[in-house]
Amino acid sequence: MARACARHILVKTREEAEKLKARIAKGEDFGKLAKQYSQCPSKKRGGDLGEFGPGQMVKAFDQVVFKKAVLEVHGPVKTQFGFHLIQTIYRN
Repeated sequence: MARACARHILVKTREEAEKLKARIAKGEDFGKLAKQYSQCPSKKRGGDLGEFGPGQMVKAFDQVVFKKAVLEVHGPVKTQFGFHLIQTIYRN
């Protein structure tokens, strides 16, 4: 069964997510921004969600983690929790 490890930043608005994505694109550290801005408890770990399998996260999140390029920052991805920036660290 496929497994992946990902980290994310969860914020309330698309605009906030877009601003953070632009900062990451300019070289700011994903983990530091996650610690500062994310609304998820994973922010303590720089947004690290650890390893998980398909179906353990909401569908929109899974689509990115299991189908999009690894190590790129994807998003904003809207879920019922807010807007995510998602980076898949590895996938097998």
